[in-house]
Amino acid sequence: MDEHERGAELRRVARERFGWSDLGAEQAEAMQALLDGGDVLVVMPTGSGKSAIYQVPTVLLGGPAVVVSPLIALQRDQVTGLRDSEAPDAVAVNSAQSRSVTDEGWQAVEDGDAEYLFLSPEQLARKDVLERLGELRPSLFVVDEAHCVSAWGHDFRPDYLTLGEAAERLGRPPVLALTATAAAPVREDIVEHLHMRDPRLVTTGTDRPAIRLTVRTFTDDPSKREAVSRWTAEAPAPGILYTATRKDAEAYAERLREDGVDAEAYHAGLKADERRRIQDGFMAGSPAVVVATSAFGMGIDKPDVRFVAHASVPESLDSYYQEVGRAGRDGEAAEAVLFYRPEDLGLQKFLTSRSLDTEALRRVMSVLLDQDAPRSRSRTAELCGLSRRKAGDLLNLLEEAGAVAAEGRRRAVRAVPGRSAEDAAEAAEEVFERRRRIDRSRIEMMRGYAETPGCRRQYLLGYFGEQLDTPCGHCDGCERLDDEPGASDAGHEDAAPPAGETGPYEPNERVQHADWGAGTVMRREDDRVVVLFEQVGYKTLSLSAVEEGDLLTGV
Repeated sequence: MDEHERGAELRRVARERFGWSDLGAEQAEAMQALLDGGDVLVVMPTGSGKSAIYQVPTVLLGGPAVVVSPLIALQRDQVTGLRDSEAPDAVAVNSAQSRSVTDEGWQAVEDGDAEYLFLSPEQLARKDVLERLGELRPSLFVVDEAHCVSAWGHDFRPDYLTLGEAAERLGRPPVLALTATAAAPVREDIVEHLHMRDPRLVTTGTDRPAIRLTVRTFTDDPSKREAVSRWTAEAPAPGILYTATRKDAEAYAERLREDGVDAEAYHAGLKADERRRIQDGFMAGSPAVVVATSAFGMGIDKPDVRFVAHASVPESLDSYYQEVGRAGRDGEAAEAVLFYRPEDLGLQKFLTSRSLDTEALRRVMSVLLDQDAPRSRSRTAELCGLSRRKAGDLLNLLEEAGAVAAEGRRRAVRAVPGRSAEDAAEAAEEVFERRRRIDRSRIEMMRGYAETPGCRRQYLLGYFGEQLDTPCGHCDGCERLDDEPGASDAGHEDAAPPAGETGPYEPNERVQHADWGAGTVMRREDDRVVVLFEQVGYKTLSLSAVEEGDLLTGV
């Protein structure tokens, strides 16, 4: 079957089995590459049809697709979506199910009655699961939310680090990595950690042009809170209001209800069935507004969300844009509003200023070195005299430093041979300091977005290494430039060089700094360049200083 025939067959399956009248060019390109047996890295905005890229080819490949998905709620929604179509059946295997339901799921895949198997990364750390999967000879190995594999990503999860090895042990089917936002360093990490082989990169960019970007600035907290409540009450629903704390979520939800808004609070402090009730209700239309911490949103595929507002500054532009991306998935106009008070950044800085308990770190490593077999995390915490949360944080650091390995569904831990407690602790300290420097630099980039006098979309896309050649005309920055006489030229200080004009330090170019080491150019403006350095995070440098002092060299 040649490329044209394969394309026609893919479109036939999409139409007859899934009810889609056509496929996008990028979707078709990625599907063709998978049918050719190649690996594919897909970077497409939330709600743009990334799931279709594995759903359609699986019908033609004649073997089950293993889909790694980080949250049980995500798995459940994806299974439900497939079962609502004429596609082959789908099942999930996770810790929230009874043993009988899990056994039925495995049996359905083994009998050929189900062609999509959703698992968590923790499941793939289990030897028995890998052996059972290997016998099924999967046709595809799909990693959803693939940015979780990267320490550069805003949602790094150590359990994703084992997925590359898992794919190898399953006979190395084509690997498909899916993510909504991934700057060049994150993409490199995805390819490396998932052991991808010369993958096809398919990207439509991360821009969501239908979303209007706005920042409202305040000098005091009471006036900001009042503005948040009033704006949200008057905004066209449905919508999501994000808060920094559970207490704020409850307070804003109560105020909105007093104002006659159908609103409910959502946070990790609620029981699981209550969270599910609110989520299902929001999808169905009530509540019209969810006031939530960052615990809400992943897996929410509601096309008609008309606004996403933030009552507090998020920890990074990565988190902010992921949350903003839940608005306007139907392509219709939507609002993204950040209520900003510069002092709020102090909380984020405080959260990144916490020191590392090095004595506890060494104690954890010593306990692991004294054992012969993997031990549960809870037992390790008990032996070290630490809370489970603190022990878990330290174990994750040690794992990222390569001193500890985690195994099985419950991620039991053991020391990696050949590392002393002292060496392991020093390596983990380096990881901690590097992570803290990067986190602090992300906070400063968040400040830059909130305070930029120019086009917010140019700034935001530049953070991800994408260059928007002209101001978007659909943010408050652009509107301000249009309204203020003589301000338009000044506003273009933050603009990218004119279309077609190139020069040194283009986005995604690799560079080296004498003190800060290797980095990747994320954004170039008329008079400055933003570089993401591997050791110190984001730095904004004057182009004249860079050129006069020869501060950056190409790699």
